[in-house]
Amino acid sequence: MFTAFTRIVRFVLAALVCCIAIPAGPCFADWQAGAARLNITPGEAMWMSGYGGRDHPAEGKLTDLWAKTLVLQDGDGARVAIVTLDLVGLDRDTELGIRNRVAEEYDIPVANTALFSSHTHTGPVVGANLKAMYEIDDQQWELVDAYTAKLIDGVVASVGEAIGDLEPAALTWGNGFASFAVNRRTNREPDVPMLREQGLLQGPSDHDVPVLAVRCGENLKAVVFGYACHATVLSFYQWSGDYPGFAQISVEETYPGTLAMFWAGCGADQNPLPRRQVEQAQEYGQRLAAAVDETLKGRMHKISGNLQTVYNEIDLEFGPLPTREALESASQSDNKYERGRARFLLEKWDADGGLSQTYPYPIQTWRLGDGPTWVSLGGEVVVDFSIRIKSEIGLDDTWVAGYANDVMAYIPSLRVLREGGYEGASSMIVYGQPCPWAENVEELIMAEVHRQAESLE
Repeated sequence: MFTAFTRIVRFVLAALVCCIAIPAGPCFADWQAGAARLNITPGEAMWMSGYGGRDHPAEGKLTDLWAKTLVLQDGDGARVAIVTLDLVGLDRDTELGIRNRVAEEYDIPVANTALFSSHTHTGPVVGANLKAMYEIDDQQWELVDAYTAKLIDGVVASVGEAIGDLEPAALTWGNGFASFAVNRRTNREPDVPMLREQGLLQGPSDHDVPVLAVRCGENLKAVVFGYACHATVLSFYQWSGDYPGFAQISVEETYPGTLAMFWAGCGADQNPLPRRQVEQAQEYGQRLAAAVDETLKGRMHKISGNLQTVYNEIDLEFGPLPTREALESASQSDNKYERGRARFLLEKWDADGGLSQTYPYPIQTWRLGDGPTWVSLGGEVVVDFSIRIKSEIGLDDTWVAGYANDVMAYIPSLRVLREGGYEGASSMIVYGQPCPWAENVEELIMAEVHRQAESLE
């Protein structure tokens, strides 16, 4: 039986052997790595995602948006594809469109491809993600459809490019620290500077900065890092990767030739505060990059062994569903978000003959040799999950990503669900989901996380 104690013993043994400062030099033969990058900045004035209050398309560009791909291959030839995207999120059809084609064209199983959205709120609308939130004309939806199709083709091709770039590599990992994320449910935004100065910030946060380094000879080929915080510093009409984009830019400036890749942790209830100014996004990005740099220059753990992967979609349950009569009434509401959701759901009702009581929720777990266990959860996941998963699976050698693959809704813990508010209930409106989740949402997810972790032990 898999236990937290087993994970602790495994981590200590690995640390005794592998916790060393990794010098530049020959690569370990049991890994290969290939990397690629794709500019995904829209070429036209499209509608922006993340905020429902916008009333016109993008006006320009602050920074480019990127899809970045890292393919890792172990000594037995098994591969995983890591793709990070400067986007608010992907819908189910889009992410499966990418992962299924990667499986078909490159023989990398769906379980072995992970798509991580940074959740920047200054990227374009993609596919049906948050579709119920926007009231835009047919011409704009045509632009969204065209962009989405091009994105799918481009990301799939980038995986092939990364495979073509495979070369012997050394993998190391470590954990850094950054503290600018603030629990937005328990701290009023105007009060944050005072509360931080007085040491009175309330509520849970996860300030770990997981870092995966890929070295080939003397070169740092790629750095993959995460942080549990919303990318919501900026809310204007210019394309931007927000603070994760600036963090990646800073890392790549510090280490020329390196591909810097960001994944978002369980930061659905975490905001970078204060915010709204470009200078603040740059500052947070630089602070995150500094945490990455400090980790890279510190004591990191060498990764040996082979990849293990598992993926499953569980039936995540909704609460009581609305009737068709209720949806028809809401479709005439003065509230544009209620109206948009009702019309979106009525279209699904007509297409499917009703509404489903469950959603196919994706959970993915990788073990990188004798390195960290990496749990990837779909949706906007609140911080309670990363805290609980790490405490039960392995505090020091478990990474927990949110916004992975399908970003279909907020994923509240039981505590947040019962408290309600945006993360617990009302956000389901803008995501076009029929109602809040059932109260067993946390336990269903945790049971599958444990099952997957035990299957890799």
